[in-house]
Amino acid sequence: MGRVQDKVCLITGGTAGIGYASAELFGQEGGKIAITDLRPSEGEASAQALRDKGYDAIFIEQDVTDEARWPEVVAEVVAQYGRLDVLVNNAGVGQETDLENADLAHWRFVNSVNMEAVFMGTQNAIKQMKLNGGGSIINISSIEGLVGDPKFGAYNASKGGVRLFTKSAALYCAEKKYNIRVNSVHPGFTQTPLLAGAADQFSPEDAERINREIVLGYMAEPIDQAYGILFLASDESRYMTGSELVIDGGFTAH
Repeated sequence: MGRVQDKVCLITGGTAGIGYASAELFGQEGGKIAITDLRPSEGEASAQALRDKGYDAIFIEQDVTDEARWPEVVAEVVAQYGRLDVLVNNAGVGQETDLENADLAHWRFVNSVNMEAVFMGTQNAIKQMKLNGGGSIINISSIEGLVGDPKFGAYNASKGGVRLFTKSAALYCAEKKYNIRVNSVHPGFTQTPLLAGAADQFSPEDAERINREIVLGYMAEPIDQAYGILFLASDESRYMTGSELVIDGGFTAH
């Protein structure tokens, strides 16, 4: 216990799925938690559920694509807890792309949430964490940032962008000697509301193929991803930066 004891952890998209599972696990391990989301009622309920379990948690309403909101959110965390030690850039969207017929608005929306928000979150976290003497930034990419999918071109581009941006940010922080580590997590198919929405678009053939190619034979639960995120947030991963943590049941081993 106490793997992130007293660390102040900001998690975007923290009201459900991988984000909420991570918040819960951080609480169990002694962290102070700020979760953000677009939906205030769900956010307040999620933060209250964490507090009911004895964890120190707050909710902050945030549209992660709003550039002006990012410094305000970091300032709110610092006002509450005095510092920022961990950022989990978790908020994301997944939408199918018909490459020939998709419009630029679709492309821009997916990339604004999945990639541009990660840039803004990382930028603002660095500005604060360097004042603390260090920290850990964890950017949630996907296996779709490692391998292609003919039906998810915009999603592939956004998650691939997160992967390489993470490496760039890690090198930047190392060069500046900020003691800030930046790593990416690449979840495979995980039972979350985001996947449920995407799964509605899967054909029976797609679903059969996915289940066949997950070599462990079943989809992940959010906690399976949260354990990896906890590791990167903790000092146990102190020698990792610019790295990719793939948690996919062997899907990309093919």
